[in-house]
Amino acid sequence: MARYLKSKILSRLEEKKAFLDKNQPLPKPVLLKLREQMIVEGTYNSNAIEGNTLTLKETRLILEEGLTIAGKSMREHFEATNHRDAILFLEKIIKKHGIKEEDILAIHGLIMKNIEKETAGIYRRGQVRILGVPFLPPNYLKVPRLMDDLLEWISRNSEKLHLIELAALAHYRFVVIHPFYDGNGRTARLLMNLILMRGGYPFVIVLANDRKRYYNALAKADKGDFYPFINLMAQFVEKSLDLFLSAMGKEESFVSLSQLAAKTSYSLDYLSLLSRRGELDATKRGKVWFSTLGAIQKYKNTRKRKRK
Repeated sequence: MARYLKSKILSRLEEKKAFLDKNQPLPKPVLLKLREQMIVEGTYNSNAIEGNTLTLKETRLILEEGLTIAGKSMREHFEATNHRDAILFLEKIIKKHGIKEEDILAIHGLIMKNIEKETAGIYRRGQVRILGVPFLPPNYLKVPRLMDDLLEWISRNSEKLHLIELAALAHYRFVVIHPFYDGNGRTARLLMNLILMRGGYPFVIVLANDRKRYYNALAKADKGDFYPFINLMAQFVEKSLDLFLSAMGKEESFVSLSQLAAKTSYSLDYLSLLSRRGELDATKRGKVWFSTLGAIQKYKNTRKRKRK
């Protein structure tokens, strides 16, 4: 079923997803803590990618304490609360069958609530340009039909593509259409999450620290090379799975690659390269990669089998 996912990351994802499925439901206190974490971190990262200057701590204070942050605009505050509300909306519609235009418009309406009142939840009615990108989005008159085509494509390919591939490609296709004046990136990432969450995956966060990799992968997809973007999204899926598995006590404790380099024959640079390529089971926290001795042993065993 998988056409684009690298075999190594695919096997890890399937193993971790199967373990998570087998051990559902998680204890309620664990699930609530994870949910709060995903809402805050998901909101912070998605907004930061788009230029919001709130820190993770400030985002948490706004969402959990209802505080107003001095020196930050009301728009940035609304972007935080709006994104949280959009995630809560996803939770409400997870069990619905299919994705409809009304779902997309509702998500965007929440994202832009109190920010762009006249255009929230409404397709753009004019041409737009994306700063720093040579690509010109389609004429606004074509947007309704292109969105219908996208939703039909998602439905038609739901059994033909691996769910992660389907979600990532839907994300990319949405960005290409650029159906709204603003809020397209955040809506695209939430659309991807809606598809994944309906398949039993935890909420996936595209990290702001990986903004450059994210945009570079989108640029390669514009040229017809979808592998980098899909496999980057798969790495973010794996990070979320690792977070849930760690909370269940399934995962070996992760330590920084610099610590692992001191305990193994591999250099920090080499371990970092393997992590970026998805060849080593690793997760990124901020700007630092983390992995386990078990993951390195698994990589060694894979290399030995290839040599035989």
